[in-house]
Amino acid sequence: MVKPEIPVTLSSSSIFSLSPQHVFPMAEDLGYDGVEIMVTQNRWTHHPSKLDELSQRHSMPIHAIHAPTLLFTQQVWGSAWSKVARSADLARELGAEVVVVHPPFRWQGSYARDFATGIRDIMEATGVTIAVENMYPWRVRGQEIVMYLPHHDPIPQDYDHITWDFSHAATSKIDSLAAIKLLGSRLKHVHLTDGSGSGADEHRLPGHGHQRVVESLHHIAASDYDGAVCVEVSTRGKQYPGHREEMLAESLEFARRHLSRDPEHQGA
Repeated sequence: MVKPEIPVTLSSSSIFSLSPQHVFPMAEDLGYDGVEIMVTQNRWTHHPSKLDELSQRHSMPIHAIHAPTLLFTQQVWGSAWSKVARSADLARELGAEVVVVHPPFRWQGSYARDFATGIRDIMEATGVTIAVENMYPWRVRGQEIVMYLPHHDPIPQDYDHITWDFSHAATSKIDSLAAIKLLGSRLKHVHLTDGSGSGADEHRLPGHGHQRVVESLHHIAASDYDGAVCVEVSTRGKQYPGHREEMLAESLEFARRHLSRDPEHQGA
């Protein structure tokens, strides 16, 4: 029996230059299975009723909420624990399957120290899966700066669920295929992108970098993975009208081809 196909969703961060309202009609037009909403300063990302209205109007379910745990969203939703708890509440109200969070920054004190336990408490209270995303080392003049505690790599940490990002892996010079195999059932969410291995977090289109993305998707498709794979690429370098849509359509086609659970179609 062929397993159900893996949903391919579109992150609102892939069209970051546009307001998040645009991700729903764009995902619908291109044929995605749903969306991921990154909570930012834009108030549309804070309101479940507005997001649900857009989701219903465009028949685009919200599969994931990305908590505002980035540097540029430090002023959104107050304290670190508030960011995570409110994101879980938002996900629960919208029926989203997972909340994506970044590892704590090194200056976040008790939040960093109690992170794994606190995440479990929020999951138990809300029934929402919270998946910690792999990040990458920061470098200044060739020197690595410790930004995350206990580490930017979540694999050795006591986290139940992980989000894997191929661009972050490239910046960290980590082999995603080996990492995904090691994660096993802890892998709950995937950010589909790519990178060249430079010091920058590039978020290239999948297949446009040096990560073993194709092999990783084949492995995921052959496994019991039951989450979504979310396209999270940079489209800021668009060169002409319609180029962004072409980039996102290419990424979707790449994902569908290499995630197919029908052996006759996979990698065709």
